[in-house]
Amino acid sequence: YGVAVRKHLIPGLGAHRLDRLKPEHIEHFYGTMQANGRKAGTIHQIHRTFRTALNEAVRRGHLGQNPVRLAKAPRVREQEVEPYPVEDVQRLLRAADERRNSARWAVALALGLRQGEALGLKWTDVDLDRGVLMVRRSRRRPRYAHGCGDTCGRKAGYCPQRQRTNPETADTKSRAGRRAVGLPAQLVDLLRTHRARQADERAAAGDDWTDEGWLFATPNGRGTSPRTDYDDWKELLDGAKVRDGRLHDARHTAATVLLILGVSERAVMGLMGWSTTAMAARYQHMVDSVRSDVARQVDGLIWKPYRDGPKDGDDGMAGVRVPVR
Repeated sequence: YGVAVRKHLIPGLGAHRLDRLKPEHIEHFYGTMQANGRKAGTIHQIHRTFRTALNEAVRRGHLGQNPVRLAKAPRVREQEVEPYPVEDVQRLLRAADERRNSARWAVALALGLRQGEALGLKWTDVDLDRGVLMVRRSRRRPRYAHGCGDTCGRKAGYCPQRQRTNPETADTKSRAGRRAVGLPAQLVDLLRTHRARQADERAAAGDDWTDEGWLFATPNGRGTSPRTDYDDWKELLDGAKVRDGRLHDARHTAATVLLILGVSERAVMGLMGWSTTAMAARYQHMVDSVRSDVARQVDGLIWKPYRDGPKDGDDGMAGVRVPVR
């Protein structure tokens, strides 16, 4: 915002003065971004950031009203939530047990941590005696700039002298994101085993080990990159003979299981780090279908009609079988 005010220009919108910016200019900008292949979700993120920045301009008296609030961003189609069935979860965990950092996938499927949250965990965030895990930071995908002066003819990420421009991790910003998560007893056991295996790796690496305290580290102690983690997930799916899916589907699976088990929506929001109830609403159609199926089974068990039908003299419960202790 400060740069925009000083230059009286909005980057990417041409030479429009800040105080002459119209909603139509912004919508045209979004349209150009879409035509260049940018996803609607990405444009919405820019839209929110842009709106916040110009709200500050209004607050400081540089603008009479915020034109971004009147502009329409492209419609985002929500991706269908596709949780894995329990049988697939069991197959994934069995396959993961034969791989490095096997507890990584138990954390994903049982706790529903986001990828960045899981990779940002350190041993200081875990209290195995109390069975509690603290989510405090997130590992960020790297961004790069040219180190060659943009002379290599490649994108910055492929420059032989590339330089990372953002930090490896960032503290979780939202209050909902910073949270304590209870650990199931079996997951505590898995993490104890994982700690012992990591100690063996540390001993084997010797002087090559870099002790940064990561819960899920590389064989030399460094933090695991999101790209490597993604590749490991795909290999796990293939090895377990489970349908292909996004890593985020593991998070959907954990959330769905919690809701089906009847955990309150407010408690699930706290465990998953959701800030609004809109996220829980996305799962409701699946949860309702499972509950309806259970209700039908109970109905068939308790109110199963007699084979011979109702008999004369029966009261209002005629035609039903009442369980007797």
